[in-house]
Parts: sequence; structure tokens; C-alpha cells
Amino acid sequence: MTIEWRPPERFVFQGHSIAWGVMGEGPPAVVLHGTPFSSVEWRRIAPWLAKQRRVHYFDMLGYGWSDKPDGDVSRGVQNELFAALYAHWKLERPDVVAHDFGGSTALRGHLLNGLEFRSLVLIDPVAISPQGSPLVQAARQNEKVFAGLPAYVHEAILRAYIDGATDNSLRTDEMQAYLRPWLGDEGQKAFWRQVAQMDDRYTEEVEWRYGEIRCPVTILWGENDDWIPVKDGRELARRIPGATFQTVPGAKHLVQEDAPEAVAATVLQFWRSLEAGWGAGSVSV
Repeated sequence: MTIEWRPPERFVFQGHSIAWGVMGEGPPAVVLHGTPFSSVEWRRIAPWLAKQRRVHYFDMLGYGWSDKPDGDVSRGVQNELFAALYAHWKLERPDVVAHDFGGSTALRGHLLNGLEFRSLVLIDPVAISPQGSPLVQAARQNEKVFAGLPAYVHEAILRAYIDGATDNSLRTDEMQAYLRPWLGDEGQKAFWRQVAQMDDRYTEEVEWRYGEIRCPVTILWGENDDWIPVKDGRELARRIPGATFQTVPGAKHLVQEDAPEAVAATVLQFWRSLEAGWGAGSVSV
């Protein structure tokens, strides 16, 4: 079995080709993926959201089916890419759903680029510093060593790394969908490049401004996330006025794989509550 997911459209950003797609009809929405993933993480959820929205998705620069340049693929450039696509798609106050460093991209786009959202759902976002697992710290200091590992060693590390993001083991085809962009010489170098460029300064630039967020926010967090602890989610909710916080039992960092139904239900309920004027809904901490 293979998972067929490839964004069909292309957009040129700073001379690089970005893969994107859209599905559904209605008011605009955007989903933003995390690292080391791609838009494939939305394959189960986007079709449900598309029953109520025109859902835009894309692979970040250096990820998935987008170009993997030997240059800047940090969070410092991803919000600029998001801003460029926001303009290209002619968006006006879309609903945004963002995971991991996609959450950071959404927050930076809102606070630094002035992108307006109707609402924002953050799923285990990179939003509170400091961050970085022991693997990330080691790779940041030794990028060339890791990029030059034998291919089978690189793949074994990558499999273990991705497997640690889920509470339930991925099927072979699911794991392969996440591995594919990072295999081969180009993919291996691209993987360690993006790891080496992880830097808390991209969080520090905006985390003191979360009180300025101009739209309703709800935060969803895998209860067993050991990449970014639940306490960071509670702290983030505390810093954003009016934000609600919910945990997902039986889920780690990649909630889209562990509990896709919880993600879809939370987003759809949040949208309904805003349309009905109920407020953001209940908080579970």
C-alpha cells in the first residue's frame, strides 16, 4: 500500500517551487504542517474541514514536495512564505489550523507580517522557549556529520524519531509517507539542514507579544506529547487572552495520526461556536 498525497499546484517563492493545493468550497481556511512532516499530515482531516471551508494546504520550503534548497529553511523564512501565499490566494481573514512549527509560522505571520485570521487553532505548536530535544541539540552542532551518515543509519534514526511522535505505531505506508521526502542524498541533507536551523530566537521574537493576538484561539495538545510538554500548552493558553486549551488522551505530538477525529471535531466545533456566538467553548486542562 502507498499513500497518494501530492499537492498538485506550484508557486514560486524566492526562486523556489512550492507545492500547494486546495479542496472544498466556502469561506477560506489554511492548514499548516509541522516538522519533520509535510501537508500529508492533513490527509485525513482536510477533507472533513473542506465540507465547510475552502481549505488551502502546502508544503513548507524545504519540506515534502516543495524545493529543498541549500539555504534558509528556518522558521524565519516560513512566515514570509506564508505571507506570500496568503497574498497569492487573495485571502481575507481565513480560519487557520496550525501544528508544531506551523503554529509558530501562523503566530509569526499574524504578529510580524500582519496577516489577519478569523480564528486560529494551534495543535502542539512550537510557541514557548526553550525547545530542542537531545537529538536536535546534537545535530545543530554537527550538521555535516549527520548529513554524511550512511543512508541506512540515517533512515533508522529518522524512523525512530518519527515513531516517537505518535502513541500508536504508524502503518508501513504511513511511515513511508513521512520518510519519503527525507530519503536519498538530497532528502538526507535537507532533513539535517532543517534540524540544524532550529533556533529559539524565532520563538523569542514573538512570544512576548501573544497578548496582541487579534482573533479567537483554541489550543489542542496531545496528552502524552514528549516532544513539547503539556505544560507549555497551558502556559501558551495563559499568555493568549481568551484562549481555550484542550488535551487529547492517547495522543502524542502528531495528534493528526493518533486522533484525527479529535482534531476534526475540535476544529469544526470551534468554528460552529464562533458562528453561533457561543464563544470558544469549554476548556479541559
